[in-house]
Amino acid sequence: MRKRQSKFEFVSLLLFLIVATLLLSNGFVARIFAQGEDVDVYSKVQPIGEVLNTILDEYVRQPDVDKVVEGALVGMMNSLDKHSSYISPDVLSQMKDETRGEFEGIGVHISLDDNKNIIVVQPLADSPAAKAGVMAGDIIAKVDGVSTSGMALEEASKRIKGPRGEIVHLTLYRRKDDGGMEVVEVDIERGPIPLESIKEARLLKNGIGYIRISDFKDNTARDLKRDMSKLLDEGMTALVLDLRWNPGGLLNASKEVCELFLPKNTLVTYTEGRKVGANSMTQDMKFYTDRAPVLPKNFPVIILTNKNTASSSEIVTGALQYWKQALVVGEETYGKGSVQTIIPLVRPEGSALRLTTALYYTPAGVTIDGAGIKPDVEVLMDEKEQLALLKQMVDSFKNDPEKTDRQNHGSVSGNKVEEDTIEDVQLKKAVELLIEQPQFDKLIAEYHRDVSETQVAASPDQVLPQGRDAQREMSDELMLNSPNDE
Repeated sequence: MRKRQSKFEFVSLLLFLIVATLLLSNGFVARIFAQGEDVDVYSKVQPIGEVLNTILDEYVRQPDVDKVVEGALVGMMNSLDKHSSYISPDVLSQMKDETRGEFEGIGVHISLDDNKNIIVVQPLADSPAAKAGVMAGDIIAKVDGVSTSGMALEEASKRIKGPRGEIVHLTLYRRKDDGGMEVVEVDIERGPIPLESIKEARLLKNGIGYIRISDFKDNTARDLKRDMSKLLDEGMTALVLDLRWNPGGLLNASKEVCELFLPKNTLVTYTEGRKVGANSMTQDMKFYTDRAPVLPKNFPVIILTNKNTASSSEIVTGALQYWKQALVVGEETYGKGSVQTIIPLVRPEGSALRLTTALYYTPAGVTIDGAGIKPDVEVLMDEKEQLALLKQMVDSFKNDPEKTDRQNHGSVSGNKVEEDTIEDVQLKKAVELLIEQPQFDKLIAEYHRDVSETQVAASPDQVLPQGRDAQREMSDELMLNSPNDE
């Protein structure tokens, strides 16, 4: 009986997938038939049904129909390009939190230690956890009385998070000065926890400001404006905007960031899709700045890039470089010039497709997908050095969140240089350039390369290569709200 029931469930789900595909693809059948009279859409999807039927009949164990269907969806999306993917409900929920720039919980970073204990890496500054006295290094032994021994990190995270206003009780093991352990019991009221994309904002020598953006969220431009205004009040005379290790995020967030630097009504980027009809979910778009910039005209700006500068961060780099509002220092960027649209699915409930729907173009009229943007001034660091630098920066505030804006970049940040210190040579070069030539128009005249050299169109075989990176890869995304969103 169970076998027949599974087969019925499976066939029902298969029919749903076919219908959903037809609805989401806006005339998919008509377009397939237009390719030739012999093309029959149903014969094209028939092998899927045959394979699934064989699995139900012949597989050594009773298969989980939902998992088999999810596997089919994953495979279907993976066949397109490396940025298109199926998004499970859990991943979609987390993505929404990240792009909104906040989640509801207590505000701790957790990980597993060498003994598989759930350990607090760092409580966020001013978070409910920090205010309740949770400290870096605390072992979370229980969550609401449930032991975390052997618990997966994801499960512990789910138990700790929850609606604002509710209380979570943690049992902590804390190491004492004499090496022993004490038990600490805390009740913490959950609240909204901001996810900061500004990872460091400070003044270096000679009044040079430094701000590092880790990704692009709904709140990125707002937070960047706040920090830029603060540094201007403190006497900032030039700015280094660090977009290294920035994998991107929301497409609109990159436009909002550019508005802080570019004059009103300046073209930031534009997108082009397949032009398949008036009812397509995404249309060709042009993004212009809508307001006056925060920085005064000819304010010196340098952008730092490396090979991990991608998507939205490349939009910002390309726009400011093209309009000569920033000098780019560092390495050639990643070259991710495609736009993904998040399309919610009715079933599996809460899931979605991340589908590549367009390419974006810099104001120079080129897509750099697969090619990247070249710096005006090249300063190379090998991958091993960059990873060591990142670790050095994180370790400098690991045990004290208040030191986030005082990370160790070596001598350029005023830190003591020891034998194992990694010098941030890219940031150091940017500071040297700004000290050497504080007048931005002269700096641009001397070092800015023609965009025909730095923004070169990718060849057809470079654009949208097949295959995929990890499902959680950040990308330039247009979020289409699910009907269940509040």
